[in-house]
This record gives sequence, C-alpha cells and structure tokens, in this order.
Amino acid sequence: MTIPRERTDAVLVAAGPPGAPAGQPLVDPVRRPPRPPRQKVAKVSWRLALRRDGALYLMALLPLAFLLVFRYLPMVGNVIAFRRFRPGGSIFGEEWVGLRYVRMFIEDPTFWHVFANTVILGALTLLVCFPLPIVLALLLNEIRTTWFKGAIQSISYLPHFLSIVIVAGMVMQLTSLQGTVNQIVEGFGGEAIPFLQRPEWFRTIYVGSEAWQTVGWGTILYLAALTTVDSSLYEAARIDGANRWRQTWHVTLPGIRPTMITLLILNIGLFLNVGFEKVLLLYTPLTYSTADVISTYLYRVGLVSNNLSYAAAIGLFQAVIGLVMVLSANFISRRVVGASLW
Repeated sequence: MTIPRERTDAVLVAAGPPGAPAGQPLVDPVRRPPRPPRQKVAKVSWRLALRRDGALYLMALLPLAFLLVFRYLPMVGNVIAFRRFRPGGSIFGEEWVGLRYVRMFIEDPTFWHVFANTVILGALTLLVCFPLPIVLALLLNEIRTTWFKGAIQSISYLPHFLSIVIVAGMVMQLTSLQGTVNQIVEGFGGEAIPFLQRPEWFRTIYVGSEAWQTVGWGTILYLAALTTVDSSLYEAARIDGANRWRQTWHVTLPGIRPTMITLLILNIGLFLNVGFEKVLLLYTPLTYSTADVISTYLYRVGLVSNNLSYAAAIGLFQAVIGLVMVLSANFISRRVVGASLW
C-alpha cells in the first residue's frame, strides 16, 4: 500500500497511523538546521576604548588642535564683516553696520574684475592641472623598466618640494629678457619679449609653472589607486579582444574613478583660492588687468590699505562661494556618477 505524501516548504507531511490526526509531520530529510541565536555585540565603554586605543587618540590630538586653532577659531573673526573695525579697538569691531561692506564690494567694479580674473585663472588651472597627473600615472603604469620608471617619478616629484619663492625666482629667470626662453626666441629670429610685463602672458606663465610643480606629486594617489584594480579584469578584456587603449578606457579609468571624483571635488572647493604666494611674487602693476585675483586684492585692501572689515566681507563671500561649489559638485557626482565625498 502506497502512503500518499505531500511536501510543504520545510516538512514532509504524510498520512499518519490509524487514529492519528491528518497532516502529522514525519521525519523531514530536507529540514534546514536552526539558525544560531543572534549574539549581542557588547558595547565598549569610552574608558575601555580610551585605554585600548589611547595611542591612536594621542596621535590625532595634534592635528585636531591645529584645525581648532588655525581653522575654526579664526572663523569668529568673520563678525567684523558686519561690524566696523578700528585698529586698537575691540577685535570684534566697534559698532554694528550690517551689510554695509557687502554692499560696498557688490557695487565695486574693481572687485568684479578681480573676481572674473580669479574664475578664469582657477578654471584654466583646473582644466590643465587636474587631468595631467592622471595621464602621467597611466603612462607610468605602462612602463615595465623599473629603474626608468623610478627616475621619471623622482624627476616629476622634485618640483613639489621646492619653495614657492624658489619656483617664482626660476620662472622670473627663465622669462626675463636675457633668460632661456628669450634666448630660444632670438635663436629662431624673433625679438625678446618681456613676458612678466605683458598682461596677456601672465596666465600662461602661471598655469604652466603650476602644472610643472604639481603634476608629479598628483600622480602618487593615482598610482596607488591603480594597484587596486583587479588584474583579472584585464585578462577578461584581452580575451574579448580589447587592445591597450580599450583596456585603459573600460577597465583602468573606471577602477580609479572614485579617486578621480574625490580629488575633483576637493579641487573645485579650492577653485577660488588661486595661489596667493605665486601670484603675489610674479605679478606687477603692469599685469593687474589679468593677474590680480581675490587673494591679492584682499592683501592690498586689508593689510596695505588697513580696511580689514571690507576685506573680511570679501573673504566671507569667497568662502561661501567655495562651500556652495563643493556641495553642488558632491551632489551632482553622487547623482550622476555614484561616487562622492559623503
């Protein structure tokens, strides 16, 4: 006699012996083992965490103190953008003037000319100096000769460790009337050009020197990111018939995309903070029309002319613009690319 059986999700149900209720479960050959009970994660008290990781907290104490003293505490001084500050008086200003200084720089045509110079110089620096480290890192990644790769890295890293004063001095020597650049120009039959006295040449000189100084150092993060790309992806791409260019486009660049997005957002945040020291050392009154940026304008207005409240208002405006640009770039990157800082 065949006993009818029917299978449920977890138990095998069969007709039991006579008198037994229908649907009595028999031994289930496919019964899953019971799940182990969830283990509660013990909460670590702050005393235990401090005792266990005290060395790490101690190492982080100095950077936190630096940020607090030199980054956050000076923000309190932004109040003088809304108060009239007089030297020798209160550090928070003498009297409340509201948006008086904000209206002053909004109605000042000189400020907007300086603002336009800053945007142009920042955009040129971003467009030229951001992709160059990526290109150099990709080229270095293709070099298989160890000593040659190390030599190129050392040569490209070296300008980063030079002082801004030294770099500016080298640029002034190279572009002077008797400098190397003019000697090459005269060698081809041209006339010597006073580069640092021509407004149309300042942006080219600044962006070129900035690229020379930063391109090698910027490759470090990209070379580190390239080591995390799975080598099996390259093998799969070669099996599919992809050449080196296709492998770079479809495997390498997507692999380092999070690093690229992170650095791009950080560079956008510094978009308006065009290098103060280099511009101050290279520009002259003859090149103010293209070289004068917000940071140098603040220096002349705040420290030279002693109008600190007006300078504080402009600096606060610059900081707000930078914050908006960072938040916007992070939001767009998260929505479009899927990678962001937070």
